[in-house]
Amino acid sequence: MRRPSDSRRNTVAADRVSELSAEVRSLQARLTELTDEVSRNDALLRKTQERELELLRAGSLAQLLERLIHGLRTSYQLDAVTLILHDPNHEIRHLLAGDGFLLEELAEVQFVDVLATIAPRLGNLERPWLGPFRMADHELLVPKSRQNGSLALIPLRRSGQLDGVLVFSSSDRFRFNRELATDFLAHLGVVAAICLENAVNRARLVRSGLTDFLTGFHNRRYLHARLCEELARAQRDHQPIACLMIDVDHFKRINDEYGHLAGDAVLREVAQRIDDEMRLSDTGARFGGDEFAIVLPHGTLADGEKVALRVLEAVRGEAIVVASQRSEIVTLSIGVASACPSSDGVRDFSELAEKLISEADTALYRAKSAGRNRVEISQSVVS
Repeated sequence: MRRPSDSRRNTVAADRVSELSAEVRSLQARLTELTDEVSRNDALLRKTQERELELLRAGSLAQLLERLIHGLRTSYQLDAVTLILHDPNHEIRHLLAGDGFLLEELAEVQFVDVLATIAPRLGNLERPWLGPFRMADHELLVPKSRQNGSLALIPLRRSGQLDGVLVFSSSDRFRFNRELATDFLAHLGVVAAICLENAVNRARLVRSGLTDFLTGFHNRRYLHARLCEELARAQRDHQPIACLMIDVDHFKRINDEYGHLAGDAVLREVAQRIDDEMRLSDTGARFGGDEFAIVLPHGTLADGEKVALRVLEAVRGEAIVVASQRSEIVTLSIGVASACPSSDGVRDFSELAEKLISEADTALYRAKSAGRNRVEISQSVVS
C-alpha cells in the first residue's frame, strides 16, 4: 500500500509534467508563429527588393509613375494604390506633358500645391502610418470605389523634404494596422523618393537641350518635333490640331528705349503670362526673338481663337515693369491656324508641320497689318 506522501508526490509530478507539456506546446506554437512570420518577412523583403529594383530601372518619369501605381498594386496584391505628389510650381505636370504623357491616363496620380489640403495629417507625415480607412480623414486619398478597409500612408521624403505620399489601400480592414512593423514600407518610401528625384532631374536634362534658356519655354526645335508627334496623333484619332503664332508688338522700341536687359525681362513675363493661359496638354515655345508659338492638341480653330484671346488679354491687361519706376503696357499680335490630317495612311508630318506654322504665321502678319493688338484666324484648314 502506497503511503499518502508518495501519492501526493506523484500527483505533483504529474501536474508538473502536464504544465511543462502545455508550456512546450505553447513554445512550439510560438516558434511556428515566429517561423511563419520570418518566412513572411523574408518573402516581403525579397518582393520589396525586386520592386525597388524595378523602380530604379524606370527609364522615364512616366514609366516610374506607372510602376509606382500598377507595379506596386500587383506586387503587393492591393486593391488600389494612389500617389499624391507635391508639385507647387506644376513642374512635374509640365515635364510629363512635355513628354507627350496625358495626365488623365494615370488617374491614380494626384498633383497638389499643398499636401495638407488633401488630408491634414499628410503635411507632418514622418513615417508610414497604418490604420483603418476613415472617411473624414481619407476621403480624398482613395478612389470612391475603394473607400473601406485599411490604409498605409507612406511618405516620400528626401533630405528632410516631403515630396509626396504613397497610399496603399486594402479592403481587408486588418491588412494594415498599427501593430505591424513599418521598416519595409519606410525603406520603400525612401527609394521611391530617390527614384522620383532622379526621374525629374533626367526629364529636366532632356528638356534643357530643348528649352529656351531665357524664358524656360521649349525652343523651336522641340516645337517642330512635338508638332509632328501631335499631327500623327491627330491623324490616328481623327481630331484637329490648332497652332498659334504670337509676336510681341513694338518689341524693338522696348529694347532701344530701356536696353536689352529690360527686353529680356519683358520676354520672361510675357512667356509666364502665356503659360498661365495654356491647358496642361498644350505646348508652348519661344519660336525666336520676340515670337512665341502654342500647339493645341485636339484643338479646333474656335479653340485656338479662345486661347489666343485669353493670352492677348492676360498680357495687355496689366503693365509690365521695364525699369525702375517705369512700366509698359505690352500688346500682342496673334495668328491662329488649324490642321486636320487626312486618314489616308502615313505621310510627311514634318512637311505638314511647316505648312501649319506657315498658315498661322500668315494670319499673324494679317494681325500686324491690321494694326496689331489683335487676333486673326486662318481662312482655311491645313490637311
